Amino acid sequence: MRIISRTVWILSMVSLLADIASEMLYPVIPVYLKEIGFSVLLIGILEGVVNFTAGISKGYFGKLSDEKGLRLPFVKLGYLLSAVSKPMIAFFTSVAWIFLARTTDRLGKGIRTASRDALLSAEATRETKARVFGFHRSMDTVGAAIGPLIALFYLALYPGAYKILFALAFIPGILSVFLIFLLKEKKQPVSTLGKGNFFSFLKYWTIANRDYKKVVPALLLFALFNSSDIFLLLVTKEAIGQQVLHINGLTFDSDSITIAAYVFYNLFYAAISYPAGMLADKIGFRNVVIIGMALFGIVYGGFAFTPSIPVIFSLFALYGFYSAFTEGVIKAWITNLSGTQDTATAIGFFTSGESIAALFASMIAGAVWTGLGSSFTFLMSAAVALLVAAYLLITKKQEIKS
Repeated sequence: MRIISRTVWILSMVSLLADIASEMLYPVIPVYLKEIGFSVLLIGILEGVVNFTAGISKGYFGKLSDEKGLRLPFVKLGYLLSAVSKPMIAFFTSVAWIFLARTTDRLGKGIRTASRDALLSAEATRETKARVFGFHRSMDTVGAAIGPLIALFYLALYPGAYKILFALAFIPGILSVFLIFLLKEKKQPVSTLGKGNFFSFLKYWTIANRDYKKVVPALLLFALFNSSDIFLLLVTKEAIGQQVLHINGLTFDSDSITIAAYVFYNLFYAAISYPAGMLADKIGFRNVVIIGMALFGIVYGGFAFTPSIPVIFSLFALYGFYSAFTEGVIKAWITNLSGTQDTATAIGFFTSGESIAALFASMIAGAVWTGLGSSFTFLMSAAVALLVAAYLLITKKQEIKS
């Protein structure tokens, strides 16, 4: 059987282009925000609020997708909103406008995520699901590596010219939208939950199976202490300080090194995602996620002690392994624990909870960093990750297929 179908290929290319657009800006945003007067605490609040917006909308639009039995309208609208939000950041620098631009971007993600993942799930069997999600994550992450590379070389030529970069990110973003029109779908069976209000997706908990109820709370506890990657970029810049690298006549300052480290992370993430999916299909989702959580603990523990530049790059490589062992694998795991008619709702329920947790995670990280310093912030997250890994390991024998 062909594991990677035409639909999976197109959705993966859509994600690749959309991530080029997003990741052209992601490593630059914290630097840009600090330049226009945002404090670390305000950055934390911003990231928390926009992730909350994405999260709460994932649940609603996932449920709505199951109600309608349709996926593509939500996928198209979601990617379109994210595309048009990119140049918005360049127009004004007020706090309200930046919040609006970032919220529009994340709302687009919230609208599309559950429907897109349900489409991917429908293209796989239970035995190939982690590979399908791993392939999608791999292509998505190739875009996440290309985007910062474009930003890196652009800023090497035009240092500090952030606003034009925001406008350029619109190009791959809108191309991703055009690609979606190559897809067609048949209407799916409608949700077993029926119609409801904005928060009706929360009712999924009442019909979720036992294994779903055991796994999801542990993953959400981890999410509560897994703050935005922006904090990794900030601690990297803090650790590098005034150091510069001279390579073949080119000079790389702390901004450029930070972006390069993020690219390094994404290269490992992209390279490992599909093999991680193959491994999960072979030895079980739970086992691979446990390894990923342990790697997270090592990485965050390492960042707590002001690492040198070589150690920073090594930690980002391990962080790529962590992401590959968790992101796509967890999505595949969730879809296998849900019913076919409620796949988008099950994903939406989990990702909504994850993003609500991220709201508090980023706010907590920003507050702890401000009050106790970056070291305590990262040690706290590392400890929780290891606790969650231990819980998943202890409860392993109680689950038939994980």
